[in-house]
Amino acid sequence: MPAPTSQTSGGALAPFHYPAFRAIWTANLFSNIGSMIRSVGAAWLMTELTTSHVLVALVQASATIPILLLGVFAGAIADNFDRRRVMLAAQTGMLVVSGVLAALSYTGNIGPWSLLALTLMVGMGTALNGPAWQASVRLQVARADLPQAISLNAISFNLARSVGPALGGVLISLWSTSLAFGLNAVSYIGMIVVLMRWRPESLPPAREPMLAAIGRGLRFCAGSSPIRKVLLRGLAIGVGAAGFQALMPSIARDMLGGTELDYGLMLGAFGIGSILTALWISKARRRFGAEAVVTGATMTFIVALLLMAWATSLPMAVAASFVGGMGWVSAMTSLNVAMQLRSPEDILGRCLSIYQAVAFGGMALGAWAWGTVADHSSLPTALHAAAGWFVLTLVLHFVAPMPTREEGRLDIVPDTTQGLPEGLLQGPKNCD
Repeated sequence: MPAPTSQTSGGALAPFHYPAFRAIWTANLFSNIGSMIRSVGAAWLMTELTTSHVLVALVQASATIPILLLGVFAGAIADNFDRRRVMLAAQTGMLVVSGVLAALSYTGNIGPWSLLALTLMVGMGTALNGPAWQASVRLQVARADLPQAISLNAISFNLARSVGPALGGVLISLWSTSLAFGLNAVSYIGMIVVLMRWRPESLPPAREPMLAAIGRGLRFCAGSSPIRKVLLRGLAIGVGAAGFQALMPSIARDMLGGTELDYGLMLGAFGIGSILTALWISKARRRFGAEAVVTGATMTFIVALLLMAWATSLPMAVAASFVGGMGWVSAMTSLNVAMQLRSPEDILGRCLSIYQAVAFGGMALGAWAWGTVADHSSLPTALHAAAGWFVLTLVLHFVAPMPTREEGRLDIVPDTTQGLPEGLLQGPKNCD
């Protein structure tokens, strides 16, 4: 898999010209499908094990809490060690935990708390894998194609959202949740094989003591005004978005009286909305700027939450899910691109892990908060409350706008350019 050398952007699908990106993207697609099948299985299994909306919402939170608690350490690990090896370790660990989850489910020896514990362990693998995986995108494509690569990775995830939930619902209805968990374990194998074959060209990482490395990343993010704005917007969106995603299993079961297939269809619509939006969002961001896109995404989420709160049938819920997917990918790809283009290479993993910790920590907090509101009041009330939260966050458009196109950009990083492929050091001035 040769190193990327292109210096000018070749369009939305240009990253597929790089063999490394193409192989990793394909393997990641199948891994994401397996993860979505597992998510559907875990969420639906919890609805069978308990009637508590909080516990159902905590299935979502258990996958994101480790990113909040361990993400910064994972970022330091990604910068201190070979990122490919870090990803291999994380993928292998998730394979083992998913296998245990499948075995316990198959034998009927699983309860609400053991289910949460195992999904928490998978979340720990995700937390370890995330910063290394996101930082490695720079080694897969030229910097000019980085925004397009991030959008294509979002498409991979949301293709999985479209296929995985419906497939998971069918598998659960035909067999049991154990089959969903077993397929998830198998889905990691392709990524492990690709990573074992990949040999990216990069400098050996400069080792730092763990706490010193974390402190350096925190100081940079705290001292960078553009990154502080991105982190604040990520936190605000994470809290509100959790009201949509974490409550969806309960909405399907309790509001609509549906089955796991209905839940799968709602998640599938969310994924389709995300995919269609990801195809044009980079062009919209270049034309209108990141702030206009993120503000538009916030307003889209408000519409989606209100539609879901008023849903009295599956078609209405599916339509709300489609709109929610549009808001999700618009916001998250814009935030990710903003972080990548403003973070130095030598601490990129730490910067991305801090962003993940803030955004997904917000999702974990939101999952608990909106689940608690639903338990003490009702699901529509929780959805209205989440929409109200997004209305309040619109003030950030004025007090913490997204960085402008050139604000804080780091197209060339002096300390880490020696020996790197030329294509990694240059990028267009007009991509955001």
